[in-house]
Amino acid sequence: MNPKKIVIAGGPGTGKTSIINHLIADGYLCYEEISRQVTLQARAEGIDQLFLTEPLRFSEKLLEGRIKQFNDAEKESSEVVFIDRGLPDVLAYMDYIGDTYPDHFVNACETYKYDAIYILAPWQDIFTSDSERYENFEEAIEIHHHLLEAYKRFGYHLIDVPFDSVENRSKFILDSLNLQ
Repeated sequence: MNPKKIVIAGGPGTGKTSIINHLIADGYLCYEEISRQVTLQARAEGIDQLFLTEPLRFSEKLLEGRIKQFNDAEKESSEVVFIDRGLPDVLAYMDYIGDTYPDHFVNACETYKYDAIYILAPWQDIFTSDSERYENFEEAIEIHHHLLEAYKRFGYHLIDVPFDSVENRSKFILDSLNLQ
């Protein structure tokens, strides 16, 4: 069926997961963020913060997982699949820390193209930290700029999701896709 693959992107603490969870509750097919899974798996292996200690290894795992999500989404029978973060997020975070990455990172972003990107800006009122999120709000702002650059680098038109309730933000996305 080749459903539309829609990315909900944004830095830490912007409300992505809340929107994804709301869309799931409304019956939409959503793929959740995989970085927490990678982080928790590394912790089970005795590595507290894989991204901080081995950023390239962490990013390779994310890249593989996001390519798998993309390929899995291609096979779904629904009209649309919402994805919490896309492939360019991996490059944005590597750029944020000033690290280099192999060409296959760029090639993956050029090969696997999403149908739409909704971007959430940092929002102080909802920003919180937890055991998997080590960034503070100022760092979240810097990450946001790297995300904008990464997605634009691959030719995406970014759709800004306004600050509002989870319900209204979800409705904004659905309405712009003519899904309600």
